[in-house]
Amino acid sequence: MVRRYYDLPSLTALAVFEASARHLSFKLAASELNVTPGAVSRQIKAVEEEIGVPLFVRMGSGVILTSAGEDLYAVLANGFSKASEVVRTLKRGDRSKNVTIACSDAFASMWLIPRMPGFWRRHPEIAVDHLISDNSRDFRRSEVELRIRYGFGSWPDETTELFLNDVIYPVCGPHFAQVHRDATAESLSELPLLHVNWVDPDWADWDEVLRRAGIPHGTPRGRRFGKFFVTLQAAQANQGVAVGWHRLVQPLIEEGKLVRITDLEMPAPGGYYLTWNDNRTLSPAAELFREWLREISAQERAS
Repeated sequence: MVRRYYDLPSLTALAVFEASARHLSFKLAASELNVTPGAVSRQIKAVEEEIGVPLFVRMGSGVILTSAGEDLYAVLANGFSKASEVVRTLKRGDRSKNVTIACSDAFASMWLIPRMPGFWRRHPEIAVDHLISDNSRDFRRSEVELRIRYGFGSWPDETTELFLNDVIYPVCGPHFAQVHRDATAESLSELPLLHVNWVDPDWADWDEVLRRAGIPHGTPRGRRFGKFFVTLQAAQANQGVAVGWHRLVQPLIEEGKLVRITDLEMPAPGGYYLTWNDNRTLSPAAELFREWLREISAQERAS
């Protein structure tokens, strides 16, 4: 048997592992690769047997990576991303004036997209593609050059710079605020609260807001939503109180669709960061877009 030059498992098996690690699901990896979950499981088992260590912990609700699995995933994700970028560059030829930015659904719809016409007027020759996802694992996709992400400024293999800070406060519809005009910060937990099931745990929820404010409370009651924008629609419809992120809800407040309720206000625990891959040279289009984003953030911080 001829020894493989790099002494690696098969590339097919490694690709199956990378997809499984990215999704943390054999089923989703199988769907992406158009194979059966059983085939994925067999490939993962073969890689684990060849390497000699487990890469996943199998759980009833899915899988999680072991420390060895995390190490292997980080290297493969970076390597596949670089290889994919080279292939994309070879394919696209003169399509070098494209840039892809990734950010969350809330930030894209409520902050970035409304400001994009300013960039297009200045650089009509550059096409900006948007990868919009609340799952930060999607931000590792090979086409992504820039990211705006909320958190605490530290992500593996990424250069980060603070983009914007934020403050948070309770918001609701005008009629709800009138009905509950005597509400105080201390009585917020007694009101119907509107919760977001954030995919990323760095975003503050009602429990964290009340804890940081020193307000005694039990398990916060109320309705739950999968998207921040839908939560705000429920607030506008006078269905309860949502946690408002000033950078995102300010236009709705200016339009009178939302109002602040109580005097509670606090700095957001994290911030919005502009990031890019440590191991990748940005395209000229991405550099222009990054400079425009820096300019916009400086203007907003100064206002």
